[in-house]
Amino acid sequence: MVVVGLIASALGIALGLVIDWFPTQGSTQAEKIDTFWDVLIICSVPVFVLVTTVVLYSALEFRVKPGEEHLDGPPIHGNTKLEVVWTAVPAIMLVALCSYAYIVLHDIEKAPAKSLGAERQIQVNGAQFTWTFDYNEGGKKFTSAQLYVPIGQSVKFNVKTADVLHDFWVPAWRMKIDAVPGLTTNYRVTPNRIGNYEVVCAELCGLGHAFMRQTAHVLRKADYDKWVTKMTTQAAAPAAGAAGGGDEGAGAAVDAKALFTQGETTTGATACGGCHKLADAGTTGGVGPDLDKVLAGKDAAFIKESIVNPNAEIADGFNANIMPDSYGKLLNAAELDAMVKYLEEVAGK
Repeated sequence: MVVVGLIASALGIALGLVIDWFPTQGSTQAEKIDTFWDVLIICSVPVFVLVTTVVLYSALEFRVKPGEEHLDGPPIHGNTKLEVVWTAVPAIMLVALCSYAYIVLHDIEKAPAKSLGAERQIQVNGAQFTWTFDYNEGGKKFTSAQLYVPIGQSVKFNVKTADVLHDFWVPAWRMKIDAVPGLTTNYRVTPNRIGNYEVVCAELCGLGHAFMRQTAHVLRKADYDKWVTKMTTQAAAPAAGAAGGGDEGAGAAVDAKALFTQGETTTGATACGGCHKLADAGTTGGVGPDLDKVLAGKDAAFIKESIVNPNAEIADGFNANIMPDSYGKLLNAAELDAMVKYLEEVAGK
């Protein structure tokens, strides 16, 4: 048992360390969390192998033999020293691992030193079935449906929900936390790798849960400042931003069908087809109404109102507040007009 256990433990630990469990590390917190995971692998694999080996050996060696079905087992007394050992060793391991976990958690949640500059704060808003992000840059406030952060700067995320329980998670950053109704939860991250990373909801929140995804963009400081300037300028210009808070390309031609099916808007608003059925787009979502039915015979004014104020008229069989009321902000003027025109052409007639 000892020989088999040692060989199996060594193979199990090696396999556990070789497997690429997680996506590329994208924050300073990720390295510490991945190291803690490796420590858990090293400690837990031998325990699992030991218990499994003893159970299998005992089942093989001490199983009931033919003719012994009605016999009692031998009158033996347990080994007190052995029982003390197998109780004490796991207890010591658990205390040690819990202590290490506390140290890691305390370290990754620690606020940055003042010498490193002010910490950026972003409010994360979860709603069925989308994320939006509120910024306050130099006293200028604006909202984006995609997350933008500068590399190398600590960001504290204050997480809220407008309806049910959600969970804000960027796998590359490793950190995640529940968005709890009535509460503001938070965690901080320091992104250390430029790129685009998926934002997902890690808590089952309804039929559209799988589509509650956005993108986190980690930019160089200069590029981030340019993006902030663009967003604050749009927020301050009613003529340009009256219909929404689009990030860029408000004047560019809009492929409304792609916008509906893929959600590739300038702000990254969730794809409409994830929740709605529409024959022309080939989508089969059932979270929201079938647009071929509810928009039949409807004019552009009704369709636009349904997008920017979805609770104005509720389709039969559905409840209020299923669709977020933020699309009037997330879609810029060109995107909103293109979407209304597209839906009027393919479903309204």
